[in-house]
Amino acid sequence: MSHNPIRPWRNIERRKSRQIMVGAVPVGGDAPITVQTMTNTATTDVAATVAQVQAAAEAGADIVRVSTPDEASTRALRQIVRESPVPIVADIHFHYRRAIEAAEAGAACLRINPGNIGSAERVREVIRAAKANGCSIRIGVNAGSLERHLLEKYAEPCPEAMVESGLDHIRLLQDNDFHEFKISCKASDVFLAAAAYQSLADATDAPIHLGITEAGALMTGTVKSAIGLGNLLWMGIGDTIRVSLSADPVEEVRVGYEILKALGLRHRGVNIISCPSCARQGFDVIRTVEALEARLSHIKTPMSLSIIGCVVNGPGEALMTDMGFTGGGAGFGMVYVAGRQSHKMSNDRMIDHIVELVEQRAAEIEADADQTRESA
Repeated sequence: MSHNPIRPWRNIERRKSRQIMVGAVPVGGDAPITVQTMTNTATTDVAATVAQVQAAAEAGADIVRVSTPDEASTRALRQIVRESPVPIVADIHFHYRRAIEAAEAGAACLRINPGNIGSAERVREVIRAAKANGCSIRIGVNAGSLERHLLEKYAEPCPEAMVESGLDHIRLLQDNDFHEFKISCKASDVFLAAAAYQSLADATDAPIHLGITEAGALMTGTVKSAIGLGNLLWMGIGDTIRVSLSADPVEEVRVGYEILKALGLRHRGVNIISCPSCARQGFDVIRTVEALEARLSHIKTPMSLSIIGCVVNGPGEALMTDMGFTGGGAGFGMVYVAGRQSHKMSNDRMIDHIVELVEQRAAEIEADADQTRESA
């Protein structure tokens, strides 16, 4: 949607993977990289869980995972699936019967952990349920719960052990003529996760789900995830992502999108480019950006907005964004539209004015898109 040209040095060549479906959402192949999160409400509290799923979907989540640790949770899952605006992944640990119940309840995907799901025969029963109910499967390898024989073989969690675990389960699914699967190999250690994912990407053409598991609180986890996921995505690895934070699931979605937006891999909402502020600023940059982020959070149309406190870098940044404001003097700054100077605006009215301009431009873009779809 931006007026800026695509420059070849910005392009990331994604790893070639086959495509599967998670409900109505394609994952892998040439499909956009999807953003996932996971609810943290009691699954048996259907109203609270559905509300959290809806909030995550409104923030941009393409897929939401729900824990199903017991039979009461899989019973509740049926209504959650029915009311969810996005596909639901059932998170399965320890008891294969929960996977079968979740498939029958309408889950779009079953996440199974090779380290604790049980014997090959139990996995075969899960595969039969997935086939019968149109579910895909995510093989979710985790460094913290590897199979005992792999820990004995390798002495500790390592990339080789994680990849071997994943490939063993890929073979089991394929031997049972099941191919609608994706795979992850998560660890809380960024180096361990990155090394495992790189090896896994070379060993299979299955879609890859990226994550740095148990990354930490909002700030710590965001930094670790941005480093780990960002480097893998830059290498072209990853078809769907989840940022694991000790925070509201909506924050996971926001961080996930920001990582993808920074790499030019997904575009959603207003990308605000702002200066850190200094003594040269002509207005309160920090307060302004905080207000604009909050008031523009409802905008889903991709758009770039520069908010720069002074004329040192302001005009140059504004040339590369859809809209911008650069601080000047005497309580006024310059508004830029499509990279060009448009008009002056007082600092005290600027926030309301920018919000109005962005909303107006977003409505125009969506109207043009609707007209294009109708004429197609």
